[in-house]
Amino acid sequence: MAESPVERNALRMVNIEKYFGLVCALRKINLEVGSNEIVGLIGDNGAGKSTMVKILTGVFPPTSGEIYIAGNKVDLRNYNVKRAHEHGVETVYQDKSLGEKQVLWRNFFIGREITLPFGFLNVKKEKEIANEIMVNTIGFRGKGITVDSKVSKLSGGERQGVAIGRAMHFEAELIILDEPTVALSLKEVAKVLNFVHKIKEAGKACIYISHAMADVYEISDRFVIMDRGEIVADMAKKEISLKALDEFLLEYSHGMKDKVEL
Repeated sequence: MAESPVERNALRMVNIEKYFGLVCALRKINLEVGSNEIVGLIGDNGAGKSTMVKILTGVFPPTSGEIYIAGNKVDLRNYNVKRAHEHGVETVYQDKSLGEKQVLWRNFFIGREITLPFGFLNVKKEKEIANEIMVNTIGFRGKGITVDSKVSKLSGGERQGVAIGRAMHFEAELIILDEPTVALSLKEVAKVLNFVHKIKEAGKACIYISHAMADVYEISDRFVIMDRGEIVADMAKKEISLKALDEFLLEYSHGMKDKVEL
């Protein structure tokens, strides 16, 4: 039997709206992300990207609309950060995903510790799993980096790799990367993009948010463009070049929307 459209998607948002008092932050958001797709979410500051992410991660409830994750309708009345994790939504932020003073294996299991009877921490098991993630999931091969290394000893790109690997380990249906390459060198950006490729290789879905258009273009299968709380364009990578995408965004930022509304 053929799958329904809902079941083929890691995420489906239907007519999502968000009001803060009388201010409309999101209007009629309809978005689908395939189960093995990377979607680049693009828009200027204030476009609504952060509000959308906070709704998906359970920080804000939407005012109206429906959300389906892996084909399952989300009970938005009881949706919160914990429930988002239970549904398989994981988020990697630009610089707040890891505890710098903690060793790597502890960072993998913060808030989701593996315990022995009587509640004692199963350190051996956590180290084994952390090592498996580092070596086989995200491909850490560098000498000197072990599960006992402190996060403070890692480069920015390596830290993001650890955060991405952690998200992949917890069976994420959808991984949201929010400006993961901010303030990184070109070499470190390349590392992060390599880790993002591994998300797709693992058959997982990803929303990639960044102002660095070259990075968004390289990594994404599709581009969703937001402006003033609305989705104003949705296009596949094969339909547009990087140059044309840049030109579209520039034209839009210079008032194309206002002209359309006149």
